[in-house]
Amino acid sequence: MTSAAVRGEPAAGRRYWRWSKADFFPEPSFQSWRAYGGALLSTGPRLRDRVTSRSSEAVEAGTLLAQSENPLRRCLSWVDLAFLGFGSVVGSGVFVLTGQEARFDAGPAIPLAYAAAGFSALLSSFCYAELATEIPSAGGSFSYLRVELGDLAAFIAAGNILLEAVVGAAGLGRSWTSYLAALIGRDSDALRIHVPALADGFNLLDPIAVVVLCATSALAVSGARLTSTVNSIASVVGIAIIAFVLAAGFSHFEPTNLAPSFFPFGAAGVFRAAAVVYWSYTGFDMVATMAEETKNPGHDVPLGLISSMSAITLVYCAMSLALVGMQRYSDIDANAAYSVAFAAAGMKWARYIVALGALKGMTSGLLVGALGQARYTTQIARTHMIPPYFALVHPRTGTPIYATIAVTLGAACVALFSSLDVLASVSSISTLFIFALVAVALLVRRYYVAGTTSPAQARTFLAFLALIVLSSTGLSVYYNSGYAARWPGYVVFGALWAAGTAGLALFAKHQRVPKVYGAPLMPWLPAMSVATNLFLMGSLGSLAYLRFGICTAAMLVYYVLFGVHATYDMVHSEGQTTTVADASTDSVEQRKIMPV
Repeated sequence: MTSAAVRGEPAAGRRYWRWSKADFFPEPSFQSWRAYGGALLSTGPRLRDRVTSRSSEAVEAGTLLAQSENPLRRCLSWVDLAFLGFGSVVGSGVFVLTGQEARFDAGPAIPLAYAAAGFSALLSSFCYAELATEIPSAGGSFSYLRVELGDLAAFIAAGNILLEAVVGAAGLGRSWTSYLAALIGRDSDALRIHVPALADGFNLLDPIAVVVLCATSALAVSGARLTSTVNSIASVVGIAIIAFVLAAGFSHFEPTNLAPSFFPFGAAGVFRAAAVVYWSYTGFDMVATMAEETKNPGHDVPLGLISSMSAITLVYCAMSLALVGMQRYSDIDANAAYSVAFAAAGMKWARYIVALGALKGMTSGLLVGALGQARYTTQIARTHMIPPYFALVHPRTGTPIYATIAVTLGAACVALFSSLDVLASVSSISTLFIFALVAVALLVRRYYVAGTTSPAQARTFLAFLALIVLSSTGLSVYYNSGYAARWPGYVVFGALWAAGTAGLALFAKHQRVPKVYGAPLMPWLPAMSVATNLFLMGSLGSLAYLRFGICTAAMLVYYVLFGVHATYDMVHSEGQTTTVADASTDSVEQRKIMPV
């Protein structure tokens, strides 16, 4: 096995459609069982090497591109990104979750729940915007974390990203079948195949979901330009449907429906609802993965991300206000809120428009998701954390076909068997956790540069960063404890958070200036993003944490048995730089984290 093969350098005349052991396991550690046994015996030092090393933006957005053998094509503008953001975020969530959370958690205050969740998502979008311009890689948050927090944090994030992507796509696929049944006036399970021999929750086979997943993925692999055009057209249709919902809803708005209490479940209910409806905002991070295919990422990514998220937040607040204005919250149907509310207002025919809007939203979500998920997978494969076979880009379409197929097959298998009730147990916890890590990564990027930051400045930065994270965690735990009704705890944790953030602003020196776009209100904005994401994580149930813990443990087992050895071989193959020759630049493969 040559070092060029390990590094993934393209060989002349190699065909795209191929399948061999060398394509999946080119690293020396996997050439024989004896070599693998030797690698396992060296797990300790190899793991230490990977945990204490970081990548660089030059590697993530430059060197690693050779792994794909062919480039992704730069063909998108900020308008394309804005529509992709709209298409990825505005799916069925607003139609499904609004009624459920208004009925059981927030009441008439449901617009405030959407505003709180939207505020948190908008803070995260500012963080993503800066990092995407600095590191315009297909890996999105995976690449940002690999550069600033190291391989292990990036791998944990990558595993959760892919898990959420597969389960989320499967859920959308099955919801698509349910809404199609509603559109033709049938029961939600009428189009599924009942198999009594299988266990409950897995005995309603959904071949339509599989077909929809495969169809959207087929379009995604045809090219980013064509997919973006189709999504833009579909988004215009979606905007028209939303305009109808708002116009018809506010024309039947009754202020008395907001009385006698705007907060029937208190502030706690609003925050519980915010943690749930946050799912309606997920997907915008997929836009960041398109930076490698954007004509001018420094200008287009921030504009596309922030404009789409701002508009979506306003739309969600207005749609939820229209619902609780049309019908008293206690009368809202949790399963078909808008359809029942329109029927109560004498507009039974409107349910077809609502169902069509939901179908459009889910289709766009699946389409943009297929784009973004494949690019995440591509960048992860470029680092050899998963087999580099999935990093290959087709020379004609300029898309990662193998990565798209892999994610689609996983989602299709889950969608075929698993019911929505089973999929619903997978919550937003992974997304919130990753968004919090990205905010921490942005703070690290601004205040710490290996080889440049002095030990004293590094200790100052780490002390205040720890205070921000611990106080944010403490506030979340306190709010969900038996002492939530007592105000002194909020004062203490809020003061500690403010002290940590002010300490960064006053005593920690900026070590890096953004080249093109910088998030405003530094360090307050990313510190607030850490706090809001951790706070919303605390509002999720214990089942979410159990699932998160089990999946993370399984990912770590995979990393120790495979990922650490593959990435170690990749970095330390002939021709790769493994020491810090010039830590003031980003042109080296690895930058060791300086002990403090």
